[in-house]
Parts: sequence; structure tokens; C-alpha cells
Amino acid sequence: MLTLAAPAIAQEPPPIPDQPLPQAAQEARAQALFDDIRCVVCQHEAIADSPAGIAADMRRLVREEIAAGRTDKHIRQDLVRRYGDFVLFKPPVRLGTWLLWFGPLAALLLVAAALIRRARRPNGDTAPLSPDEEARLADILAEAEVRRDPDAKASDD
Repeated sequence: MLTLAAPAIAQEPPPIPDQPLPQAAQEARAQALFDDIRCVVCQHEAIADSPAGIAADMRRLVREEIAAGRTDKHIRQDLVRRYGDFVLFKPPVRLGTWLLWFGPLAALLLVAAALIRRARRPNGDTAPLSPDEEARLADILAEAEVRRDPDAKASDD
């Protein structure tokens, strides 16, 4: 019985419901930040849309920082310090993130260069047929002209 109940026991408890900030301007700032911050569990969702418990904790942290008077820049820097550049949907451009920003473009350019190089490469010239091969080809073509398709109809001509 205990092994059957283990998955239910091991599940994450539901997150505490969000408590919006009392001032509308502060809550609007928080919502804008939520859309710019990636959930570290879901990885493809903003913390505003994520049902994960860590996302609820991150939303609560952002609201606490806004209520404490921190700037958006300071809040982002604190989250980057805790979770790395990955936590931002738009990480800063610096040496450590060049691959993230320019890697897809570099890969696309490399593939395009390889395709262009392959297209410009001369195809190997085929050697001319020997007299024996030419005679055999002539025989095959002559047979093809005489031999008709047995399933062909007059309308197929």
C-alpha cells in the first residue's frame, strides 16, 4: 500500500496563492517583470504563466523586492545572480552569452556557406562511353522501340 501511495506523497504541494501588491503601479511593474523572467522548471514559460511552485516563489520574491523599493534592474540582477543568465528571456549581450545570441546565426551562415560551396563544386565529368557500351546501349534502345507495354491501351499512345 505504501508503494502505491508513494507517488501521491512525493508530489509537490500546491503553491501559495499569489497576493497582488496593494498599489496598482507596483503590481503593473511586477506583471511586466513576470513576463520577462523564465521559469527555471518549465524553461519555456514565463513565471507569470507557470504553475510550478518555484515560479510562485519567484513571483513572491519579485513582489517583495518591488515592495522594498528595488529597481527593475536590481531585481533582474538578483535573479541572474541566483539562477544565471538563463532566467531572463532576453539575457544581456556579453562574452558569456555570445553563443546564445549569435550561435543560431553563425550556424545558419555555416550551413548556407556549405550549401553554396557544394552547389559551386563541379560535378565529376562522366567518361564517354566505350564503343562496346555504345553498341549495347543502341541494342537496348532498339529493343525498347520494338517492345510495347502489354498493359498499354490505344488511348495511352
